[in-house]
Amino acid sequence: MAKRPKQGWIRLPRLGQAACDMAVVAGAYLFSFALRFDFGEPRGGWRAIAAFGFVVCLVHLAALSLFGCYRREVRRFSRLECRRCLAAAALAALVLGVTRLLLGNEQLFFHARPPYSVTLMTFFFSVAGLVGLRFACRARGDAFEPGMDLLERPETSFDNAAVRGFIAGRTVLVTGAGGTIGSEIVRQVAALGAKRVLLVERCENALYNIDRAMKKAFPGVDCVPLMLDICDKEAMEKLFLAEKPFLVLHAAAYKHVPMVELNPAEGWRNNVDGTRTVAQCAERHGTRRFVLISTDKAVNPVSVMGKSKREAEKALMALNAAKSGTSFCAVRFGNVFGSSGSVVPLFREQIAAGGPVTVTDPAMKRYFMTVQEAVSLVLQAASRTERAIYTLEMGEPVGILKLAEGLIRRAGYRPYKDIPIVFTGIRPGEKLFEELDVSEKSAFRTDMAKIYITKMEE
Repeated sequence: MAKRPKQGWIRLPRLGQAACDMAVVAGAYLFSFALRFDFGEPRGGWRAIAAFGFVVCLVHLAALSLFGCYRREVRRFSRLECRRCLAAAALAALVLGVTRLLLGNEQLFFHARPPYSVTLMTFFFSVAGLVGLRFACRARGDAFEPGMDLLERPETSFDNAAVRGFIAGRTVLVTGAGGTIGSEIVRQVAALGAKRVLLVERCENALYNIDRAMKKAFPGVDCVPLMLDICDKEAMEKLFLAEKPFLVLHAAAYKHVPMVELNPAEGWRNNVDGTRTVAQCAERHGTRRFVLISTDKAVNPVSVMGKSKREAEKALMALNAAKSGTSFCAVRFGNVFGSSGSVVPLFREQIAAGGPVTVTDPAMKRYFMTVQEAVSLVLQAASRTERAIYTLEMGEPVGILKLAEGLIRRAGYRPYKDIPIVFTGIRPGEKLFEELDVSEKSAFRTDMAKIYITKMEE
């Protein structure tokens, strides 16, 4: 287990940043002298002034280190670091000014006596230079920082022409509409020309947020916020009877393995009984297509959450087997990169707090996909005709430890040195490796690259 290092203000400066900062301060100091004496040679000569500039640079460097201005790489510069630079420059100016005051008319080091005006101007010029340099480095770092580098594969994109033709002018019902996936589905459905979008969500705040966002972004689309529980059979029946949605995208679910493990009855009620309720309503009221968002944890499941999703898949396939007028399918996701409650926001929160970052096991690996990939896969599945379970090929699984180290570096820190990593042990219901087999043994390749149809396990 990695131990958390002691936190303190003073950190050894990174040599590259320190050298650049000394050059900025030296330039600010010499330029201030030149302005003060109208670019003429000051008393004592430029050699003495330049020699004392080395002392000025050291004072600034010490102040920058004291205020933690070298804790992060300059490409991760933020407003907090901006305030630290300002405070450091102010402290350096105060030290130099007080030294000048206490020595009075005595000559300072190297026979130089910088006027107070020079010290003040140096403060302003050095702050401008230090902050400007850091913002420039951050802008350059942002421009060359690929968003998918932590997934170690290119992002998969799809042609939405068929999806647009399927959705345009239709009524679409999205359950779990306030979640990370659900809200992105709502946005993309609206962008693809849906006539009416029914937002089913039982969390009031999440529903409020997505409703407000849609009114602003898509004022011409009829979006209806509905605070409903998918397990409420009477409410679901009334909704389907009144709206008769053409397409249902079922994103509502409990997805956190530890929480469902601790609350199995509620997890089963929501993930299985709720799915069955919505699916049966869709069948009774003539819905054309029903898409369930499932998970790779449904493959050989060991957790309650995985088992509940597997049972939900079976419930839909049973309806298909009964020759239902509604076409049912499911889409299996890996972990969605950056979704609420996933490991990435947790790591970022822990990094922002100074650590430690908690990893269950150094060998743990997971499949990841972006929100855009996940939603695109859902919409592609919606526009297809197979009554099946779809899986996206997602390359090799990503090591969670490697992901944590990468996020720490992207935040401008050093793993184990600036931010400790602690191993907590596998939790109940977790696997070291999730299974997402898209080999010929377990899946059929479709006519679309990287989309497979899973062979149903008995």
